[in-house]
Amino acid sequence: MTIESITERPSLLSASSGYENYRGFLNLLYVILGIGSFHLVIENILKYGLLVEFDWPLRFLKDPTNWPSVFLILLINLFILFQFCLEIKLSKILSFIKPLILFQILNLSLILIYPVIYIHHRQPNPAGAFIAVCLYSIVFLKLVSYTHINYQCRIDLFKKKQDQINSIIISEGLIIYPNNLTIKNLYYFLFAPTLCYELNFPRSPCIRKSFLCRRFGEILVICSLQYCLSQQWILPILRTLDRPLNHYTILENTERLLRLSLPNHLIWLLLFYVYFHSTLNLLAELLCFGDRLFYRDWWNATDLYEFWNRWNTSVHDFCKRHIYNPLVSHFGLNKTLGSLVVFIISAFFHEYLISVPLRMIRPWSFLAMILQVPMGLAVRHVKGENKTYGNVAVWISLILIQPIAILLYIQDLFYRDFVQHEI
Repeated sequence: MTIESITERPSLLSASSGYENYRGFLNLLYVILGIGSFHLVIENILKYGLLVEFDWPLRFLKDPTNWPSVFLILLINLFILFQFCLEIKLSKILSFIKPLILFQILNLSLILIYPVIYIHHRQPNPAGAFIAVCLYSIVFLKLVSYTHINYQCRIDLFKKKQDQINSIIISEGLIIYPNNLTIKNLYYFLFAPTLCYELNFPRSPCIRKSFLCRRFGEILVICSLQYCLSQQWILPILRTLDRPLNHYTILENTERLLRLSLPNHLIWLLLFYVYFHSTLNLLAELLCFGDRLFYRDWWNATDLYEFWNRWNTSVHDFCKRHIYNPLVSHFGLNKTLGSLVVFIISAFFHEYLISVPLRMIRPWSFLAMILQVPMGLAVRHVKGENKTYGNVAVWISLILIQPIAILLYIQDLFYRDFVQHEI
């Protein structure tokens, strides 16, 4: 009988063990979340009753205050066509004409200014106004990219550089400037799931009907689930806010914040999937658009800077291409200051998308974004060499920052709509 020697062996749950197969614990987490969520659903219905209004979509369409948002969306075509006419004019001149360039800048500025004036005057439903403002913001960014790339093409053509590559491009059957300046090309880009304009986009070979059906089914199911969760779970929490937050104790505010954080984060995750995966893939399939990298693995981000680089690939690529690179290479800003400018612009748009539909200029969303700069530095300091700590810190910030901003907006709405009217 031989006695085998026992070597030094760490416990499986120790970091030094190198063991990574924790699938059983992940399954346990799914079961606990399922049971806990089902319990919350039953508790919520027993406490508040069934609050979901299934006829809300019909009432939304019948509500006359929603139609100004529809008109606002249709009016955006005027700005698009005017920018297109300016591009056609500039392509024929092939020189730097300051008046036309100024008209382009003015037109782009009006795309952001006009919804503010229109919504303030017509006072449409905030939900419809939010959709309109989102579309105006997307069109603004797309037209900035469209104008910038065409400007670079004009410069190259003016410097006689285009002649050297024409034979290569034409032999490959690709579009060259100024042949790209057509209504069809422009509106294809406006509907395409990208913010960065290219003369030649990657294309997929065909439209898959089964793929379209899956994505369309996901959109219907998830949007319905988001609506039900908002009506049944979030609104009862917000309706308990009947006075300013500073009139509540710290414990009361903390309890309301934590109670709001879980359903809000769940709706946020559903929004990510239904927009970045289902909707953008649906559009890409319909347009045979080949580039489907709409997001990266942001869920593995170990600090907030990684999260914002991976969360929305389209916005990240736009900011890098049309803001960051020109600031650093052309205007000579250092990389840190260039990144800060990009973050400030991103914070502005976050606030713009909230304040304009609500007709209430507040800094909460802007501050929530700006505060992530020092928070990102703190997270990098905390994580050290352990990326797990950094990833946990990212999730905590994502779960808690949004409900804080929501509570502040709801408080201001309550004061504007009720308290001021009584004074």
